[in-house]
Amino acid sequence: MSPIASAWTRPFALLQEHQSKLKLSVRVTVSAILTLLLGQWLNVPLVLWAVMTALIVTQTSVGRSLKATIDYFIGTLGGAFYAGAVAALIPHGSEPALLGVLAIAVAPMVVLASMNSSFNVAPLTAVIVVLAPTVTHATPLESAVFRLAEVGLGAVTGLLVSLTVFPARAHELAIEASAQMLDVMAQALQDMFAGFTGALDAAAILPIQERIGKFIARLDVIHAEVKRERMSQLADEPDPGPLLRTMLRLRHDLVIVGRAAANPLPPDLQPRLAPPLERLVAAVSGYLRGCALALVAHAAAPTLDAADAAFEGYAAEIAAVRREGLMRVLTSDALEHLCTLGFALEQVHQHLRDLQQWVSEQARPAKVAPRVGKS
Repeated sequence: MSPIASAWTRPFALLQEHQSKLKLSVRVTVSAILTLLLGQWLNVPLVLWAVMTALIVTQTSVGRSLKATIDYFIGTLGGAFYAGAVAALIPHGSEPALLGVLAIAVAPMVVLASMNSSFNVAPLTAVIVVLAPTVTHATPLESAVFRLAEVGLGAVTGLLVSLTVFPARAHELAIEASAQMLDVMAQALQDMFAGFTGALDAAAILPIQERIGKFIARLDVIHAEVKRERMSQLADEPDPGPLLRTMLRLRHDLVIVGRAAANPLPPDLQPRLAPPLERLVAAVSGYLRGCALALVAHAAAPTLDAADAAFEGYAAEIAAVRREGLMRVLTSDALEHLCTLGFALEQVHQHLRDLQQWVSEQARPAKVAPRVGKS
């Protein structure tokens, strides 16, 4: 490609690569501007807090925006009512009295927030309710009402923008994260194979497993957002729950494979078992990558023919080794090592069949056509 053509296509490639981030930027910007305009039109006393609320609740997905909106409003409601009551019932005309009221208003809210994350904003709300009257010259109860109005305006505006301006469904995020997870597992399996031939240090297996664990943690968070969208009737796509649970089982299988890979195959059997095991690893890795591509394309899962043949080939070689009596000369540790590997591979094979089913399930059309927006 010529330098001119490369310079021309590079910006479009960057836009495509960072599309989700740019859409989030547009949503947050629209949310802030719209909230400011509405706040000024409605003469909200401290429109700053409405704009800040809109920024906070406009998240990367609709499901996450729903959670942020609910949590922020719950925390504000609790903090506003409690701090408003404290400030109204306890006179605080002097500075020491104001400090005492602030302490009484904030301390219980901090304890509540530490016990329930939905009240994380309650201490901040208590501070605003107690101290805002010193600036706005409103009564404590008026300050509490104003705070609820400001948060309500920002929360509603932010949520509506999340639903209408480049709405990002948690379901799509879950599918993208699942595809990335399958790619990571495919590479991890290939990396761990070196351990069976003695070419991989056992200490190098832990970082591989930790990388998979980070993706699992991310999937758990996104799945919670998907369930929230489904409960609120904001999503009509197939439930990705069974797919995510299947990948979690595959992750557990890879943990067992990783433990087996910490020790090389028995030297006498390595020339016999390493080649079919390498073919099996290549077939499984290729199948995981094929499922990743199918998820992104919303297509049916690829066939398992190549993987099935590879599993049968390894099982046939194990059976041949056993018939020749080569297993009898192994140490108990080496025999246990092979049995552990065999069990893990049987589980992988079973879970690949489940993966095929649930990847294909994601390719079916949604049950209900209408949606709030289109991403």
